[in-house]
Amino acid sequence: MTGFLQAVAYGLLQGGLLALVAVGFSLVWGVMNVVNLSHGAFVVLGAYVGLLVNQRLGLDPFLGMFVAAVALFALGYVVQRFVINLVVNGPIFITLLLTFGLELLLTQGMNIAFTANYQGIQTTYAGTSFAVAGVQIPVGRLLAFVLSVVVTVALVAVMNRTRVGMSIMATGMDRGAARLMGIRARHVYALTFGIAAGLAGMAGTMIGMVGTFNPASAGGFTLLSFVIAVLGGLGNMYGALAGGMLIGLVQALGGYFLSGTWVNALAFLVLILVLMFRPSGLVGKAFYSARLEV
Repeated sequence: MTGFLQAVAYGLLQGGLLALVAVGFSLVWGVMNVVNLSHGAFVVLGAYVGLLVNQRLGLDPFLGMFVAAVALFALGYVVQRFVINLVVNGPIFITLLLTFGLELLLTQGMNIAFTANYQGIQTTYAGTSFAVAGVQIPVGRLLAFVLSVVVTVALVAVMNRTRVGMSIMATGMDRGAARLMGIRARHVYALTFGIAAGLAGMAGTMIGMVGTFNPASAGGFTLLSFVIAVLGGLGNMYGALAGGMLIGLVQALGGYFLSGTWVNALAFLVLILVLMFRPSGLVGKAFYSARLEV
């Protein structure tokens, strides 16, 4: 029984971290109708930024993640405004090819700059744990889980209570009406992509704190983000949190009861089952109506 509870605890904590990875992916897909296949590369790049500021400046990951967020926000804004925006009105396979090519470029660039070796951000507390009713709770993963919940709630508040957030949601709901109200759609789309990249940078720093990473990890993060975004409901931040925790539980319990080769298969089985009964996802549905005309 203790082993089962340990798997559940680990799955929930891991799910919170996965939700932080996927929330930006879900936001971009829900608002812009762009499946960003380079998202995983932004996550890994954020982990490397967090590693660099930790090694060079001695910043704790919970401070370094803000540096990673700012750096990735700037990169994401520029990439969307001057690259992805050029094809955002084209067929969806064009954006798929473009973002996939961008992921390859970023991944190979990180291979050259940082090598393909696994690396991690060393801290004094990430590897420690404490017991609750016989279940070991890793401190690093608990802190990352709390951060994920706080970021999700804060992002929802920004979207619902600020002019920037309402501009993003208005553009996603009805781009034509938003443009008639004077909203600069190009800027809103670039801002959305930048926010998603910044969140990916924060998630990458947390991943580097609790585990190891290398450039080849990018594809796995993109795949998990895709599954979680569809499970939760496109563009829904709470949906990303729910989807992440569900996938975390499925992976942890799958690893507990079955061999490791079944873990990823179970994640996609859950995706299929959810879509059979709730095609719009666990929490709501996407709020975009069509692509932006720019």
